[in-house]
Amino acid sequence: MPATTLRVSSLRTLLYLFVFAIALLAGGISGVIGTGSSLILLPVLVSVYGPKAAIPIMAVAAVMGNLARALVWWRDTDWRAALAFALPGVPAAALGARTMLSLPAWSIDAGLGVFFLTMVWVRRHLARGQRRLSLAQLAACGAGIGFLTGLVLSTGPLSVPAFTAYGLSGGAFLGTEALSSLFLYVGKVITFASQGALPWPVLAQGLLTGAGIMLGTALGKPLVLALSKTTYDRLLDGLLIVSGITFFWMATRH
Repeated sequence: MPATTLRVSSLRTLLYLFVFAIALLAGGISGVIGTGSSLILLPVLVSVYGPKAAIPIMAVAAVMGNLARALVWWRDTDWRAALAFALPGVPAAALGARTMLSLPAWSIDAGLGVFFLTMVWVRRHLARGQRRLSLAQLAACGAGIGFLTGLVLSTGPLSVPAFTAYGLSGGAFLGTEALSSLFLYVGKVITFASQGALPWPVLAQGLLTGAGIMLGTALGKPLVLALSKTTYDRLLDGLLIVSGITFFWMATRH
């Protein structure tokens, strides 16, 4: 094997291992706070693969990550709330995914940066309201958040206050949010596949990344009850701010 080919192969292997390690960390965090895997992984995936490939990769990984959380908290899941959120959210996510595929790469990076930084304020505003949502209002949230999920991938910081405002917490929240997100991401992956945006290399990297998330999620379960709300809020806001700044930086590179 030529030396150049060997170096390229070794570099590719190191990149795969690096992404898997970050996915393991992201899965552990998302398994504890209910979101965060996309916020951690997406900047890494965009840097390695570019935004057009990174978002389908993350969508596949998100299916596996949410499946893991749904299985871990299966007995606590509120199926009515999950279906109310997901039924309008799935077609909305497919529409958002089709919209995303038509956008230039720089606008995706810039849009993700604006979105993540804005969600710091939005998440805190919703949390301060302390309003209890009805099942119909949760469904309306599912439609709006579903479209944003298809467009920008990670809307966990929005779905978190939506489900907690419905009255869910602890394992019931984690399982219900994971199940509804699983439906949304399956719809998004199907849309990517139908548009030719999910070739085998992208799918394989998504499966590898998803395996890391699943393992991290399983390992993170014992920490759920030990995490305080203050720690959760600071961790989530920190992830949003770092991710937003990272995407603005990447947008300037296009």
